[in-house]
Amino acid sequence: MKIVGLITEYNPFHNGHLLHIEEAKRITKADAAVVVMSGDYVQRGTPAIMPKRLRAEMALKCGAAAVFELPVCYATGSAEYFAMGAVSLLNSLQVVDSLCFGSECNDLDSLQRIADILLEEPPEYQALLKKHLREGRSFPAARHDALSEYTEKEGCSFLLNDPNNILGVEYLKAIKKQNSGIMPYTIQRRGSHYHDESVSGHLSSASAIRSLLAYSSSSLHTDRTGGTFENTPFSSILGEIEDQVPPYCLELLKDYHRVMYPVYQNDFSLILKYKLLNKTPASLIRYMDVSEELANRICSQLNNFFNYRQFCELLKTKEITQSRINRALLHIMLGIKENNVQEYTKSGYHFYARLLGFRKDKEKVITAIAKKSTLPLLARLSDSEELEEPGKKMLKQDILASNLYTSVVTDKFKTAFQNEYKQALIKV
Repeated sequence: MKIVGLITEYNPFHNGHLLHIEEAKRITKADAAVVVMSGDYVQRGTPAIMPKRLRAEMALKCGAAAVFELPVCYATGSAEYFAMGAVSLLNSLQVVDSLCFGSECNDLDSLQRIADILLEEPPEYQALLKKHLREGRSFPAARHDALSEYTEKEGCSFLLNDPNNILGVEYLKAIKKQNSGIMPYTIQRRGSHYHDESVSGHLSSASAIRSLLAYSSSSLHTDRTGGTFENTPFSSILGEIEDQVPPYCLELLKDYHRVMYPVYQNDFSLILKYKLLNKTPASLIRYMDVSEELANRICSQLNNFFNYRQFCELLKTKEITQSRINRALLHIMLGIKENNVQEYTKSGYHFYARLLGFRKDKEKVITAIAKKSTLPLLARLSDSEELEEPGKKMLKQDILASNLYTSVVTDKFKTAFQNEYKQALIKV
């Protein structure tokens, strides 16, 4: 049995994701696709638009054999942490033969060349990187400029202008760091650009679909700052989305609208402000992605906090990217500290493989993982009693993050709260 691994967010699931599953199985000749997916928070440092189990169910109904949750400290980390966390989880399952990821360039050799430079860090490249950092550029900009100069003749640094290429490079680095036998493949990203916010054709971006869902009810104004919402009927929104998502997903979007979603950054505004009110710069720098400069800026600007999204924009500077600020504030809110993540990475990155759901017709995949994986398979949280201390700490953080998200959902839509321990394994 050949298995291909996919690293995903599905925020939300759309036609491009369905194409990814189908193409990944086709080009790798795999019998099944196993997915590692971000939970209730995603890598750009924001809550997902809908809960993880709803997104996992969409993936399973569209052909994924099983969906595993990426622990929140990696799901909300930088591209390097995100990739290393996801690749190491796939590697630990001991059944995954290949990894297939989408990229704008569809050029595995060039992505591998960049990955090798970043891993080896030749002296000339290191000197160029330090020079650009001294000039005040953010790390992503300094790295891009250093690569541009170092690979001037090869002309491949432009690949780091696109988000899927960047993640692809990090996946390739992670495979090498892990000495993994997983074989990488890439497929061309089709349709809209990652950041496009307008719907077109039938392969629109997740950003475009989220943008549409932001207008799905005039009473859910939490996504925008200072903007006015029109009373757009949800039926009209669905009419625009129906060509962008598989039929199974459209049904779930209909059934769970204003029951489980949409969820936005600003829904967490009061929680974040509460967490920030009793912090000092010295206490803030303990959290992942919080530099001394950003910690001082957070404390000095706190009186100008009106909502979560507005505060993120207020903190932005030329040296600190918006994504870095999003992640930093999210890590403060969720209590993700630098020393904890360092402890996890030094201990092998993972202590369990948390299964969100699987297809009943692919149950043999789960049986194989249970036999071969180097990690305990967590299908129920009650199975976690035997975990060692770092694993219990990581799982406690995952549970708290999910319970916080569920609390916001239930408060927003006036539905019953269900603790993470009560959530059922998804079987389709």
